[in-house]
Amino acid sequence: MTAHVQPLPTRADAPREQTWDIEALYPTSAAWEQEAEALPAVIDALAPFAGTLQSPEATLTFLNQFDEVQLRAQRFFSYASMSASVDGRDPVAAARRDRATGLMARLGTVTAFAQPELLALPDETLSGWLGRPDFADQRVRLTRLLRNKPHVRSAEVEALLGAVQAPFASGRGIHPALANMDLRFGTAGGEEVTQGNVDRLTSHGARETRREAWEGYADAHLAVRHAQAAMYATNVRQSAFLAQARSYPDAITASLAPDNIPVGVVTTLLDTYRAHTPTWHRYWKVRRAWLGLDELREYDVKAALVPSREVSYGQAVDWICAGMAPLGDEYVTEMRRGLTTERWVDYAENQGKRQGAYSNGGGRVKPFIFMTWNGTMNSYSTLAHEIGHSMHSLLSTREHPFSVPRYTLFHAEVASNFNQAMVRAHLLERARAAGDTEFEVQIIEEALSNFHRYFFIMPTLAAFELECYRRIEAGGTLSAPDLISLTADLLAEGYGDGVSMDRERSGIMWAQFSTHLYANFYAYQYATGISAAHQLLEQFTAGPDTARETYLRCLKSGGSLDPIDALREAGVDMLSPGPVEATFRTLAGYVDRLEELLDGRG
Repeated sequence: MTAHVQPLPTRADAPREQTWDIEALYPTSAAWEQEAEALPAVIDALAPFAGTLQSPEATLTFLNQFDEVQLRAQRFFSYASMSASVDGRDPVAAARRDRATGLMARLGTVTAFAQPELLALPDETLSGWLGRPDFADQRVRLTRLLRNKPHVRSAEVEALLGAVQAPFASGRGIHPALANMDLRFGTAGGEEVTQGNVDRLTSHGARETRREAWEGYADAHLAVRHAQAAMYATNVRQSAFLAQARSYPDAITASLAPDNIPVGVVTTLLDTYRAHTPTWHRYWKVRRAWLGLDELREYDVKAALVPSREVSYGQAVDWICAGMAPLGDEYVTEMRRGLTTERWVDYAENQGKRQGAYSNGGGRVKPFIFMTWNGTMNSYSTLAHEIGHSMHSLLSTREHPFSVPRYTLFHAEVASNFNQAMVRAHLLERARAAGDTEFEVQIIEEALSNFHRYFFIMPTLAAFELECYRRIEAGGTLSAPDLISLTADLLAEGYGDGVSMDRERSGIMWAQFSTHLYANFYAYQYATGISAAHQLLEQFTAGPDTARETYLRCLKSGGSLDPIDALREAGVDMLSPGPVEATFRTLAGYVDRLEELLDGRG
């Protein structure tokens, strides 16, 4: 007898209070369409500035007008991409996203003259303008423009490079279209496996359900592995081409240089990570013992060690607000409003909703959070993570005008992981004070699940990506068998002899990530982010008042400082192994505690 599979609600049936306030961007879709009609002319009005940027007055007029157009375009694109995220099967939303992508590319093409024209000026001329009071809001942008001067090409070449962004973006868009709309992952425990529930099903209490979900998800990607490999190889080649076109030695330098991040940050991360993988090996063995299994399989790494606790959205909000109390009443009050009455968060589960979670700056209207609430500790953890991004956006945009660049991804992942670390520390303290061992284990499990994603999977993907680029840049190729083998080898380093692998299904993991691999050299920033966050947590433990002051200053700095400098001012040196070592100390502490509790169980 076939089990009845309960269908997910449509987007139209999602409860309003569980959806975000997208109307804050545009009150109706008709208002968005009206802006779509107006924006092309607004963008094209920037074209006559070409050839005029020889005086400070003309340059300042252009930059101010450009900022206004960029902000409108950002809000326009946010509405379109957010609409497509919540229902990938909606053709109208997909068309909006494509239209917005095209307009963003048009903006890049129309304004491609600006950088080459400004950099054609003598350095002393542009530097002199930076000392003028009326250029104060443009100082950060123009200083970085001068720094990147060796990699800016002629106006003609810049226009061409701007024009290729849209077709290159279209190529990257194939993966999420395939993964979110076309792939079918079968059923597990009588329930259809979707992007929105696969994490819940692979952590299910029934081992057979976990196995069905994990294998079905892997097998769906394996069925299209050759197409996936061709897509990813194309993305790598495109990025390598753009790096070469801008005279960078390689793609990783091209990706890191604009934010002044040394390549040594990535290599130090990976080297330090590899030196400490025995901590992970020890954890897998403790997990196997807790679960009472003869062998730990990959579909067991998320299985609950104790009975799962249902967590409501409201309970999670209370936990997060209590955990972040050391940052002050103002921070917590604004955060609570955003999570509740101001509807920053879209957490409904509905048909067509894409996988994952993200925070969108919302074009300086309000931050927005995308996720799917599954009623688990992992849902609470995701919410804590994403609200860290949102509060970072709120505080930094208030502090600086739009002309100051937004904080970088590198900087962003510190704020999100720090929120999780702070709330977790609060909950652990509360559980231990109450003698609630079961809750303590659940918190440790949530922590280790988070570490598994950001401090195990992401370093693995970062090492995978670095090797892929090295092969392509050396004239090699990337076939599906090569990519599967490389991923399986890297996972094996982290598993040691603690996990029994299915190499084919394990090795297809690379194909299961859209944003993380198609935005080149993105994954490593999750690992550096969680590392910096845990060194900051140690500082809060040692001296909360000083740590609060320096951390809030770091958040408010936004993009006004290079991320390495902002973190250094907060006491974190990402060029040293210290942050990664601090995170492994925390991880080892969790494993030690599980061993103690396991011994106590007899």
